[in-house]
Amino acid sequence: MTGPDRGARGLIKAGVMGWPVDHSRSPSLHGFWLKTYGIDGTYDRLPVRPEGLAAALRSLAEQGYAGFNLTVPHKEAAMMIVDELSPEARRIGAVNTIFVTPEGRLKATNTDAYGFITNLKISAPRFKPKLGPAIVLGAGGAARAICVALEDAGVPEICIINRTKERAELLARDLGISAVVAPWTDRALRLKDAGLLVNTTSLGMKGQAPLEIDLHHLPPEATVTDIVYAPLETPLLAAARVRGNPVVDGLGMLLYQAQPGFEGWFGKRPEVTPALRDHVLAAG
Repeated sequence: MTGPDRGARGLIKAGVMGWPVDHSRSPSLHGFWLKTYGIDGTYDRLPVRPEGLAAALRSLAEQGYAGFNLTVPHKEAAMMIVDELSPEARRIGAVNTIFVTPEGRLKATNTDAYGFITNLKISAPRFKPKLGPAIVLGAGGAARAICVALEDAGVPEICIINRTKERAELLARDLGISAVVAPWTDRALRLKDAGLLVNTTSLGMKGQAPLEIDLHHLPPEATVTDIVYAPLETPLLAAARVRGNPVVDGLGMLLYQAQPGFEGWFGKRPEVTPALRDHVLAAG
């Protein structure tokens, strides 16, 4: 197997795989950077059924791709197909970024933890990991990456609260972290002394049920963040802002997690700017 053929004009190709994949904002995001930096490259959408994932990944080198992003439902299945997994991907238990080496090998990583913690630190500069426990709502794939990021950042305690408590317990065991697991009915009481509240569920997203939580016990200095970015300001963030809590929307996580992939494929470390945010939001 040969490595990516960049073509006589140096064209560099990357893209995103998913099923479905039409909803992905990654083409808009990477397309903006390609245009901004004048790079001769493309970023494609590739709809791939689950049963076709292995063949699609194994054909990347032959098709001249430098790499790909993965979205649902391929993030976990790809771990068994690629040639090399980064420590981050192993810990999180999922892959979202693949690099094709010159020899045609598939090296995979997960940049979601990086995207989350970078967005948090830049958007809420007064956030201090040691301030208090982090309350994480949800126990899905995003929660896995976020718990890893918070543990690495030095948060003193992580409390995972999910509508199905057993799934939260499984997440903590899988990650090997010393997290506290609490029932969904205790979510409001658990906010006392918290330094951070993170919603990793789809509750509050456009078209989904609202997230019902009383913020009365939340300390005023605690940061509140939501991985949802449609709407950009969810009811949770709006309620926290009214109380005076620092808030961080979910769009930044999407933008920052894309940086390592773009740099690895196209050779340029891209910047996350207000113009980029506006462009991705306008793309819908």
